[in-house]
Amino acid sequence: MRAETGDALLIRGHHVGDQDRQAVILEVHGTDGAPPYLVRWDDGHESVFFPSCDASVEHVRGHERVK
Repeated sequence: MRAETGDALLIRGHHVGDQDRQAVILEVHGTDGAPPYLVRWDDGHESVFFPSCDASVEHVRGHERVK
């Protein structure tokens, strides 16, 4: 997984009825865009995050998200 500051993360719910979570990448702590990432979740909470296989990155170019 590769990401840049400003990209969005989408984490799919694990069980039926679980909501998806979204976050914005504030800092990239790995080499060449690799995790871990400092993120701000959609509820305003910030944390260091190591994505797993249920996460996807939406790259942001200018003001547009590119999947």
